[in-house]
Amino acid sequence: MTKGLILIADDEPDIREIISFNLTNEGYSIIEAANGREAVELAKKNNPHLIILDVMMPLMNGMDTCNLLRKLPQFNATLIVFLSALSDEKSEVKGLETGADDFLSKPISPKLLISKVNALFRRMDIEESLLTQHNSIKINREKYLVSYNNRDIILARKEFELLDLLASSPGRVFLRNEILEKIWGADVIVGDRTIDVHIRKIRSKLGVDCIATVKGVGYKFEPSGTQG
Repeated sequence: MTKGLILIADDEPDIREIISFNLTNEGYSIIEAANGREAVELAKKNNPHLIILDVMMPLMNGMDTCNLLRKLPQFNATLIVFLSALSDEKSEVKGLETGADDFLSKPISPKLLISKVNALFRRMDIEESLLTQHNSIKINREKYLVSYNNRDIILARKEFELLDLLASSPGRVFLRNEILEKIWGADVIVGDRTIDVHIRKIRSKLGVDCIATVKGVGYKFEPSGTQG
């Protein structure tokens, strides 16, 4: 099992070989492109987790390639790193403003390359752990925000926590006592109807019935009801 798929785009075969060798040894899978146009086509076909773009490439340079990729929805969250012989601050700032996540200068330091790539993948893992998506429903734990069909839904704190709990294990039935303990705490005394009221509010605000009642037992999240 690899740590992730990386696309390397550089018109210099020796540079691609150095990067590929070091990142392959680190556990990543690699695909290579010799210019910007080829990079775009390979990216569309393979959906890499990270793309390393040389700034000065034939047919389409790295800046234009990055601009084009960022306009495509599937690459909004893809990690992009620029690689350039230009190491001045102005070039680096321009690269980051174009939409890159980081900037590496030539000649390449293998240790720095691996360190930066690993750090970017760790950041991606953290961001993904804060976001749950089931069909058209997105739950952002960092912002305490829920959206359905790209429409933001305002939930009260306990409503959010209850939905997040149920959505953490789709199809699993959460018992009433378990829900009360996890959401309200064992030391807090609330009525049994409290859960029912919160479930009803969640359903009403979302406008879709993605929470099924298991009579006399509890509730479960059913993502199949959220397709839109």
